[in-house]
Amino acid sequence: MSWIDIGHIDDIPLRGSRVVKTRAGCLAVFRTAEAEVFAVGNTCPHKGGPLSEGIVHGTSVTCPLHNMIFDLETGQAQGADDGSIPTYPIRIEAGRLLLDAASVAQRSAA
Repeated sequence: MSWIDIGHIDDIPLRGSRVVKTRAGCLAVFRTAEAEVFAVGNTCPHKGGPLSEGIVHGTSVTCPLHNMIFDLETGQAQGADDGSIPTYPIRIEAGRLLLDAASVAQRSAA
């Protein structure tokens, strides 16, 4: 995998987020209360809400427009057929947030 440095973990507050602009569109990078990080597509598939403005709870985020809840690990919406959001591999190395460039490039080509 090829990794892109997108900033320091302290750039994102606990239970907060940051928007990262890519060729695949805007991604939302979330930090949970336990300092886990997740990268997902920033747009809710239901009403186009900016998920980066949603509320982070556990490993989920709630859309700010209509309260749909998405699992940050899988991208699945709460409920069997409620849709999903794309997820992207991300890791923390020496306090730096590293996003998998290949997965972002693959999504932009699709």
